[in-house]
Amino acid sequence: MFNYPYLIELLSPKKTKDDPPKALLDRFADRYQKIIDAGCGVSIPDNPMGQPRLGALENFDLKDLSIDSEKIVMNLNTFHTKSELDGILQRAAEANLKYILVVRGDGGPLLSKLDAQSIGGNKSVATSIDLIRYINTEYSDQFIIGAAFNPYKPMPFELNRMEQKVAAGAKFAVTQPIIGPDESVESLKELNIAVVVEAWMSENIDLLYRSVRKEKDEKAENYDPIENLKTLHEFYPQCSVYLSMLSFKQNWKEILPRLST
Repeated sequence: MFNYPYLIELLSPKKTKDDPPKALLDRFADRYQKIIDAGCGVSIPDNPMGQPRLGALENFDLKDLSIDSEKIVMNLNTFHTKSELDGILQRAAEANLKYILVVRGDGGPLLSKLDAQSIGGNKSVATSIDLIRYINTEYSDQFIIGAAFNPYKPMPFELNRMEQKVAAGAKFAVTQPIIGPDESVESLKELNIAVVVEAWMSENIDLLYRSVRKEKDEKAENYDPIENLKTLHEFYPQCSVYLSMLSFKQNWKEILPRLST
């Protein structure tokens, strides 16, 4: 599905009462261009960790950046008002955006909660399954929708949820960061969708384990993100790799094997 080796995470500037600082917008633009020049895709999270940040398309508008619809993956979660959600989707359609990664998202006191019934859900809270189904209903054939897969959650519960996401219209999955081959990720092959495996590119493995609420195991001892990336390439040669916590100061050709081939 993706015709590039890496999908690189790019955080947008945090929202403030005033206009976003020019320096932060310039940094976003520079990093975006570095990703595109490297021949990679860019994934822009939606208010990660519950922190309000500029939306993907807001950054492009403010910096008048060109949109490469094949290489941009806009993340979208359920922490928006209905009118806000519809505005984002309408703007994405007008910009001919192609890929949307739907995630449950990190809530917080500064973020709105989407009313489940407003998008056809029947639970007390809106789920990523509801959101996937809503987008595919309202914007049929406009977007290619992806969904998150968390191999750290109990199985088969998480795999069953992934099956429901596929039934709702998800066409690809992006895993949480994994260390080496993962049995749960292997099971995704049965769903016949594109799979993007995530690599944690920071040596701070403790932060990863805190974020997924998992106890450290022997695979995390002396964690080397470069070696782990090589292992993921070996076991998942057909998969694009999502790179989180990648340093923009490093020479990528020295640490990303698929850029040197």
